[in-house]
Amino acid sequence: MTTTLLSWNVNGLRAVHRKGEFPAILSAASPDILCMQETKSQPDQLTKAVLEVEGYEAHFASAERKGYSGVAVYTKASPKGVSTTFGPDNRWDNEGRVLRLDYGEFELYNVYFPNGRASKERLAYKMDFYDAFLEHIESERRGGKNIVVCGDVNTAHHEIDLARPKENQKTSGFLPEERAWMDKLMGSGYVDTFRKFVPDENGHYSYWDTMTRARDRNVGWRIDYFFVNEELMDRVSNAFILSDVMGSDHCPVGLELSVDL
Repeated sequence: MTTTLLSWNVNGLRAVHRKGEFPAILSAASPDILCMQETKSQPDQLTKAVLEVEGYEAHFASAERKGYSGVAVYTKASPKGVSTTFGPDNRWDNEGRVLRLDYGEFELYNVYFPNGRASKERLAYKMDFYDAFLEHIESERRGGKNIVVCGDVNTAHHEIDLARPKENQKTSGFLPEERAWMDKLMGSGYVDTFRKFVPDENGHYSYWDTMTRARDRNVGWRIDYFFVNEELMDRVSNAFILSDVMGSDHCPVGLELSVDL
């Protein structure tokens, strides 16, 4: 059985629903699992049409601060367990950045990784989050779990992953220390699935700045990913970017996985 997963930073769940893109992607793509980041909403702010989607059950992790961060998962199959945190350190919990779903055959992590552009303090927070997250999934993997990580990682890994690498050498999202963590993640045995299918082509992006109309010129960044542990890679049949889907400054990325939910 092929299970289709999509991950999309919607930059506001209520906004993308009003634009019609949220119901449209469920109808057109019919993913088995749809992960969203930057939902900017709490369940009590959502309409019934968003909370109760036919054929899916919904799970949410919201930030304490309204209109900020947040992740959601719509899934056709009920997971065996759901958590909104990882590891013993709970300093991440109030920003609604993680949904962890146990499907038995694998653990799915839908994550909105922090952005480090605001200040040195936020960059330090981002790097601490990175390190704690990798430590956690490595612990789960050592315990025999297969791992699928998706979401907005807020870092382009290689020069091929953004349109203007030279101009962004000192910009958070392409800093040496951020890229080094990506090296560490993959060096630990996690696979950037898209690059397994499209290894050396540039021009494939998932985020474009709206203020400069960068999408019209495809001046973008690939900062949205699906990672799986190496042991699960033989069950990955495809990974892709849906660059024609509008409604956000990001577009969805996808994964096809040969597993039973």
